[in-house]
Amino acid sequence: MQIDLLSPASFDGGQPHGQFAWLREHAPVHWHEEPGGKGFWAVTRHADVWTVDRDFTAFSSEPTIMIADPAEGEGSFGGHKMMLMMDPPEHTAFRKLIRPEFTQPAAHLREGRIGELARQIVDAVIDKGECDFVAEVAGEMPSFVIAELMGLPLADGRELYKLTETIHTAPEALPPGAGGAAVMKMFEYGSGVIAEKRARPGEDLASRLLACEVDGRKLNDIEFLLFFLLLVDAGGDTTRNLLSGGLLALMEHPDQLAWLKADLPARLPAAREELLRWTSPVIYMRRTATRDVELAGRQIAAGDKVVMYFGSANRDPTHFERPDVLDLARAANEHIAFGSGPHGCLGQHIARIEIDAMLSELLTRMTDFALAGEPEWLASNFISGPKAMPLRFRAV
Repeated sequence: MQIDLLSPASFDGGQPHGQFAWLREHAPVHWHEEPGGKGFWAVTRHADVWTVDRDFTAFSSEPTIMIADPAEGEGSFGGHKMMLMMDPPEHTAFRKLIRPEFTQPAAHLREGRIGELARQIVDAVIDKGECDFVAEVAGEMPSFVIAELMGLPLADGRELYKLTETIHTAPEALPPGAGGAAVMKMFEYGSGVIAEKRARPGEDLASRLLACEVDGRKLNDIEFLLFFLLLVDAGGDTTRNLLSGGLLALMEHPDQLAWLKADLPARLPAAREELLRWTSPVIYMRRTATRDVELAGRQIAAGDKVVMYFGSANRDPTHFERPDVLDLARAANEHIAFGSGPHGCLGQHIARIEIDAMLSELLTRMTDFALAGEPEWLASNFISGPKAMPLRFRAV
């Protein structure tokens, strides 16, 4: 079996489940060569991914959660780090700054507004009978929600979403320097947010971040900009790619779609979790071993890169019954599409509400979904989902 978990081509059309199945059976902790890098351990079984993700003392998020090590002077931001690249207790202190906005009760307070946004998004396309589902539907919802959370115009959320797509695209699929330029554009916009919110603070998350304190001091501009990048960047990944990849899965499994539509309100929660397991929009997260440690019989040395593959863990037959079957009624669905442990996705409660609102609007107001062209997948080994998806449909 040819194993290549670095090339975006391996992820064109979805997760490379053939490679993952071979690795789980023959080399669940597999040494993967890395051209231009020192290589990494690919972790593919559910139990091992769970262990690595939760043991931050042995598997650190520093210096990065990406496979490639940052080049010298790159990603240091004046000695500051994005929250994803921190470990507790530093990570815990920064996470507390925004956690109140993302608890389950806080998320449910936004249900009504998220439902309004879902109706607005469908209203904009339903009379046309066709659309680019990613740009006009799936990408709109998380873009609008994070814009509202941050106190930004909704249209700006859409433009920021375009930058995140570039950031997540593999460098070899972009013009030289395009990824770095997208980050700088995000920071330029964020600098404008700093000026605006300091001059006219509101009740939004951006204003609260600028007013809060860590260790008795307020965030400086670089710390705010890293938070801003994280919130915009991570705020859309799972929702956008779950909605597009999930609708593709439903179209490919018409019996499951019919079952779901037969009692949508009652069946949607279980269906949503199964679609999260099935699509696993975030492909991987990297950790770095802080000490020599054994994992699944392999000796991992201090400093080694250890990469957790969530899409593989979510198809592990030792953890899921019939994992390669899409079963929207699946019970006890302990997927880890949102990660686990201290770095579990903070926005997962809002993401679930966004997903439910959009699927409810789509499946009650549209029918006869059909592709109007081949989906174009994001050229990435980090995020899995279509970049463009021409879709035809009929209004109910």
